[in-house]
Amino acid sequence: MALMRHLKLAGLAAVLITLVGCATVGRDFATHNVDQITIGETTRAEIQEMFGEPWRTGIEDGKRTWTYGKYRWSAFGDDETTDLVVRFNNDGTVSSYVYNTTE
Repeated sequence: MALMRHLKLAGLAAVLITLVGCATVGRDFATHNVDQITIGETTRAEIQEMFGEPWRTGIEDGKRTWTYGKYRWSAFGDDETTDLVVRFNNDGTVSSYVYNTTE
């Protein structure tokens, strides 16, 4: 009886350690569309159509910036991060973008 209780507690501890040992921030986005971005031509509306709503928005050096990203950290394995940062000109076209991934 005591052995079963210890096994259950050990199993519960393993599950809790696994859950606590991982963290995910952001959301998935369609990375296969990144090569379709053309600087000076692709518009905000087209970016939104390709990737959906940005995870974060902001201003960098006076330019509107959209960030798409998913960041997964694990205490027991490799981290997995993917992000796309798109900066827009005043006319709404892409000024620049950066795509990074660990996959």
